[in-house]
Amino acid sequence: MMRVAAICVVLGGGIFVGVARGQESQGPQKPPAPEHDVRRVTSTEPTAEAPPDVPQPLIIKHFAEKEEEYARVRGRFGYKKTIKLTEYGADGNPMGEFSVTTTPMVASDGKVYERVQADGVSTLRTLKLSPEDVNAISRIPGYPLAASQVEKYKITFAGRELVDEVDCYMFQVKPKYLERANALFEGIVWVDAKYLEIVKSYGKFVTDLGDFHSPELPFSNFETYRENVEGKYWFPNYARSDDRLHFQDGDVPLRVVIKWTAFKPLTASKPQ
Repeated sequence: MMRVAAICVVLGGGIFVGVARGQESQGPQKPPAPEHDVRRVTSTEPTAEAPPDVPQPLIIKHFAEKEEEYARVRGRFGYKKTIKLTEYGADGNPMGEFSVTTTPMVASDGKVYERVQADGVSTLRTLKLSPEDVNAISRIPGYPLAASQVEKYKITFAGRELVDEVDCYMFQVKPKYLERANALFEGIVWVDAKYLEIVKSYGKFVTDLGDFHSPELPFSNFETYRENVEGKYWFPNYARSDDRLHFQDGDVPLRVVIKWTAFKPLTASKPQ
């Protein structure tokens, strides 16, 4: 669940510096090549494949309980997070990028803060963003289908597929109803057929006003992979979104890639 009022302060309340619509925008048409060849599921109807042997309500109950556990434990782990925003030219090649690195730290009062640092000078041509602006793009809920939220969704079996050689059930997720105050997940989740845990997701967050994203940047659909940490927790470790900025003289393809590495338990320290 995403609190729209709170997130709007981060994403929509002026934190993004804005878009510079200069004369150098040439309106490229060729999108960038994907880093992974992943089949997207966009149909609103389930496939004709046979449902899993385990009753679907039990699968959903199991992964929702695990999601609740992971959401609780995730806040106790540190990591190194890198966020790279790339603009692409008419030839499909990068024409500008900006990346930042963030690391969480626990202050003496017990609150967790993120230290944000730019990885060099921005070469973006159509955007002017600060490191904090880029980091804000990564603040998407990691566990929208936790047990405390799962009753808000209609979850339907949609087929079976391998994800990094892991046999997975695919479930299509749609909100039963849309809310104004809370953005809800809509998309596909891949569930490990053996351990019944979510290992990948693809989708967006929606309200009764439509797709939820920053008013300055178009990213809404994110493809997110997970990593098994300490042999028992599935944490997001890679997320990507591709979209376009629209100008009078054409579109500019954009990609944001978010990576989490070096997971380890957080320890208290004083901010520097």
